[in-house]
Amino acid sequence: MSKRAELIATYAQDLRTKCKMTPDLALLEKVTIGCGPAVYSADASTLAGTDPAELETVKKNFLIKKLGLPNSPRLQEAIEAAIDTYGRDERHKYRAVVYYMLVKHFGKEAVYA
Repeated sequence: MSKRAELIATYAQDLRTKCKMTPDLALLEKVTIGCGPAVYSADASTLAGTDPAELETVKKNFLIKKLGLPNSPRLQEAIEAAIDTYGRDERHKYRAVVYYMLVKHFGKEAVYA
């Protein structure tokens, strides 16, 4: 099994057990690939759900630039909801999992078609 396949399996498991979601594995793979080499770095592959600067980066670089969403309070609310779903106490919130939840939340699967 490739390293990327192992990571996708880990992310799918988090979605099932921690987020109580049934993942669309094809979409999860595309979101993971879209994260680029960040998924292979221990620091870059996770999100600090309490770091306002990091959450702002998610909003600007992912939601606005990648998904093409207009800047609005809804974006921050969606990020907070994804972190709540993952579990605020969860130390390792994988970036690909949070991005996947945001793609599903906003119905932006077509970005990865």
